[in-house]
Amino acid sequence: MRYGVSTHLAPEKVIEKAVEYFEKLGLEVTQRDEDSVCMEGGGGHVTLSVCGEDKMDVDILTEEWDQKVKEFIQRIGD
Repeated sequence: MRYGVSTHLAPEKVIEKAVEYFEKLGLEVTQRDEDSVCMEGGGGHVTLSVCGEDKMDVDILTEEWDQKVKEFIQRIGD
């Protein structure tokens, strides 16, 4: 499933919060750079990318982690 949200957080802060949130749930980072992160675990994955200028657009692609992604979106969304 694909999700999207807008935030005023800087890309590096969004990535930091995503890693912190999903690592606590048992996912492991498989790839990370300044504006994206891929995490896997529990039979699924979460891939997050951030782009924009003033307001950041966050695109999240997930399999098996839909409910937790929705909870994460509530934490960072404006």
